[in-house]
Amino acid sequence: MFEGDAAVERLMLVRRLRALGLGLGAIGEVLRGERSLEEAIAIERARLDGEFRELAWRRASVRAVQVAAPGERGARLALLAAAQDGGAVYEGLVRFWRQVLAPVGRREVDGWVGWNVPEPPGDPSADEVVAYAELAALVEDPEMNGVVRQQLLRSRPESIRDVGALYVEVGDVMTEVVPLVSAGVRPRGGGELDRFVDAHARARGETDSPGFRERMLVDATDTDHRIHRYWALTQRFLGTRITVGRAHDWVYSALARDAYGT
Repeated sequence: MFEGDAAVERLMLVRRLRALGLGLGAIGEVLRGERSLEEAIAIERARLDGEFRELAWRRASVRAVQVAAPGERGARLALLAAAQDGGAVYEGLVRFWRQVLAPVGRREVDGWVGWNVPEPPGDPSADEVVAYAELAALVEDPEMNGVVRQQLLRSRPESIRDVGALYVEVGDVMTEVVPLVSAGVRPRGGGELDRFVDAHARARGETDSPGFRERMLVDATDTDHRIHRYWALTQRFLGTRITVGRAHDWVYSALARDAYGT
């Protein structure tokens, strides 16, 4: 190819990349051989995807305020103003659960987060953006961390010898309970409940007994409206996937029936 032809090709490439919206900096990297054309296009695609998600979130937020009843618009506007970006909300949810599950190993926490923390919808409806923003508001509640930890650790958490080991054991029980919840099995006594109670008893240097089971229900936060609301909103985004929250609720109901005959 002649030198003049090469110059024409470079000029055409610049014009075509500009037409796609690539900046001069990115184009210069391609011309100098610092980045391949494929890499430059991939980066631009990622940038556009990010802009689309941001605009979609803003559009849904504006729509959510628009369709709210007049008396609710102020509260809804405040809710959405505090959650302007779905990605930032997701990071906040992950940060909350990492704090709650701090004694657990990073690998186990990553698996837990992947199963139970919903990512923001790419193109949310007005209702979805409100629901996701409400999740953010719930984990920002200064009492929420303690309420959730109380649910997970039960009574007298100061007597637990190894919190991390207890979390892992209880997590294994929840894994067994998830299929029961999915199948619609009503909360009941049995192996799952026995293993749950035994894990808590051994963690405190005690043994399973009727008295211990009753003490596990002292100051229980399982019925706290914030916990129920959090998992109800989460389930909305996860569809048919059964969350750990629903599994915990099943075990709590089984424990209450066993201890109090309710």
